[in-house]
Amino acid sequence: MSEKQVKYAFIAIGSNLGNKKLNIEKAKFKLQKKLIKIIKSSSAYETFSWPDPKKPKFINIVIKIKTYFSPVELLNICNKVEIELGRKRFKKNEPRTCDIDIIDYDQKKLKIKKPLNLTIPHPFIEYRNFVLLPLFEIAKNWKHPVSKVKIAKLISFLKEEDLRSIKQI
Repeated sequence: MSEKQVKYAFIAIGSNLGNKKLNIEKAKFKLQKKLIKIIKSSSAYETFSWPDPKKPKFINIVIKIKTYFSPVELLNICNKVEIELGRKRFKKNEPRTCDIDIIDYDQKKLKIKKPLNLTIPHPFIEYRNFVLLPLFEIAKNWKHPVSKVKIAKLISFLKEEDLRSIKQI
């Protein structure tokens, strides 16, 4: 039996219901209790809800973690933490107490349909200010695992309105 090797991953955590900052701190605490080591955490960033800016604003962070869990195991843990924090899944993009997404797992490309829907790197991250800016804060040399484009370049491709609408808090 081979030993599991340590892997590094980036996870985005967001909240737009209740005490958003506290929800994020609780999510970090719960992840660590489940043997996920947080190496770095970005500042909090406030953004409009996507795709409907009329819904409550989000607070988002990105963390760099060290884990022995596989991508599927990690996703299961993230989903459990969301549920523990009161996440209800009724409709896509509805307001939520906690949203946890695996952005990058060891610079791998994965697509698993069943039993879970898992795509790594997370789809559309190159268009999401609420992922790219916090990620840049903690990993200035990060490259997209598929396109190999550096994060600074990805940020330069964002629309001006997306850069203006995000606020570090």
